[in-house]
Amino acid sequence: MEVRSQQQTESLVKTLHDNISRVLIGKPEVVQLAIVTLLAEGHILIEDAPGVGKTSLAKAIAKSLDCNYTRVQFTPDMLPSDILGSNVFLPNLGEFEFRKGPIFSNILLADEINRTPPRTQSALLEAMNEGQVSVEGQTIQLQPPFFVLATQNPFEFEGTYPLPENQLDRFMMCIDIGYPERSIERDVLIQHRSGEPVDTLEPVLTVKQLREMQQAVLNVRVDDSLTDYILEIVEITRNHPELTLGVSTRGAITFSQAAQSKAFTEGRDYVTPDDIKQLAVPVLAHRVITKSLVRESQRERATEIIRQILQQATVPG
Repeated sequence: MEVRSQQQTESLVKTLHDNISRVLIGKPEVVQLAIVTLLAEGHILIEDAPGVGKTSLAKAIAKSLDCNYTRVQFTPDMLPSDILGSNVFLPNLGEFEFRKGPIFSNILLADEINRTPPRTQSALLEAMNEGQVSVEGQTIQLQPPFFVLATQNPFEFEGTYPLPENQLDRFMMCIDIGYPERSIERDVLIQHRSGEPVDTLEPVLTVKQLREMQQAVLNVRVDDSLTDYILEIVEITRNHPELTLGVSTRGAITFSQAAQSKAFTEGRDYVTPDDIKQLAVPVLAHRVITKSLVRESQRERATEIIRQILQQATVPG
């Protein structure tokens, strides 16, 4: 089936959203942001406590798309080759053979990414930015779609390696899931009595359909006034007295692409100011550095500042 009409698009997006929501109950905003990131060919970082559904979300997306899925538990002793793969000598043939690592999948769950050293973290950079990996002089293209869903625990810092700014900049969005309301959590407990819900999911979207939708996102119109609106927000972050680092040019491009994807998921072929406002925090807050000396309050303060900037920037008519 090809993505040909607005009605078909809305139906496909809704079906995907509903399928994932069968596993991540009561978190429609989180599911929507994950789909927006996926359709914009971006990557997502989830900062939250263990056990709130991060792994379930990644599995639900993979199951819904009928594509390859790999989960990697990042540890302090992990090497880049553990992710990318390595050349293995075959004595019977007298030659080396490249054995692909877990990064050669469509959806990669990088669990507790901040528990591995920077050298290993950086192994993801080229793959996330260019869709390829370089191993021992070879450049190997990754098969699209390629979607990284990384997690880290923001409440535990012992034995961790904070992601550097250039790594954070590769993530289109940084979000949290949060604990569900009691009534929702009750439904979750009841649902799990008969087994793991994600195991019952069936694919609702082919890889071909996903690739068509990702291409269609690029055709969503961004008015020049909205481009200026994005640039004004970005410029304010660079000159803000409480920020030591503002949003990069890559961040501005990502911001615009995310807005296109959000409009597309809502059945529109044009971006609105509300798309930009609603995406500002998840797209921008992790890209700036505040002057706060308290590590735990960095993201909270950055969120407040981004919201203040939205009040300052001139919204197009």
